[in-house]
Amino acid sequence: MSVFLYGLFAILLAGLLTWALSLAKRDVSIVDSLWSLMFLLAATVYLATAPDPGSRAALVMLMVALWAIRLSAYITWRNWGEGEDFRYQEIRARNQPGFAIKSLYLVFGLQGVIAWLVSLPLLLAIHSTSPLGLIDALGLTLWAIGMVFEVVGDWQLTRFKADPGNRGQVLDRGLWRYTRHPNYFGNACIWWGFALMALAAGGWWALISPLLMTFLLLKVSGVVLLEKDISERRPAYRDYIRQTNAFFPGPPRAPQPASNGSEART
Repeated sequence: MSVFLYGLFAILLAGLLTWALSLAKRDVSIVDSLWSLMFLLAATVYLATAPDPGSRAALVMLMVALWAIRLSAYITWRNWGEGEDFRYQEIRARNQPGFAIKSLYLVFGLQGVIAWLVSLPLLLAIHSTSPLGLIDALGLTLWAIGMVFEVVGDWQLTRFKADPGNRGQVLDRGLWRYTRHPNYFGNACIWWGFALMALAAGGWWALISPLLMTFLLLKVSGVVLLEKDISERRPAYRDYIRQTNAFFPGPPRAPQPASNGSEART
């Protein structure tokens, strides 16, 4: 527990420094670039305090580093020069006056605590001394599937947005043909993969991590938040919802009349 708390301290310290930067930029959405790095920072703390790190620790550190650095770099590049994300603009508007101070705990503190809780499998896997086995292989496979969905989904979306002819259109090709949020699905797979590796180390309670992450992606900060008004801004998205699963990949459904009230269910 003490090592776990060291991870929390490191994450909150990084959040505090990034919050100070956000005040100068007047842009709290830079927390998105920090999000994945919080896990890498926590994993580094866990590794530094491991009495006898073994092959599982080395493998998990490599997996965390590849995922975290790639995602942080992509988000930073995507958001560069774009100003504060509309989601955070809404949070800012709802919490005036005094949002500059409130953002320390509403944005940076909250995300830091969530990242700390989700990082539990990393602690259990890195501090384990048991040899790698079949469950670890399954975890690595699931992590790899998640990385493919995240990386390829982001790449396909970037190419789609870069084409002026696609302005106002909906991406329904590639991975986006089978799920409306391949990157969110990929992220969930990644954390289920880490949880399996913690499970292989005897830490069954680490399953709280992917359960929490999946719930957030489905019901809080992911699908629900992104799609709450997208059909009003982009009417073509209504057909996309009727034909395509929101989260778990599946074959697209045949087009149906909008009047029948059917919605995608996943």
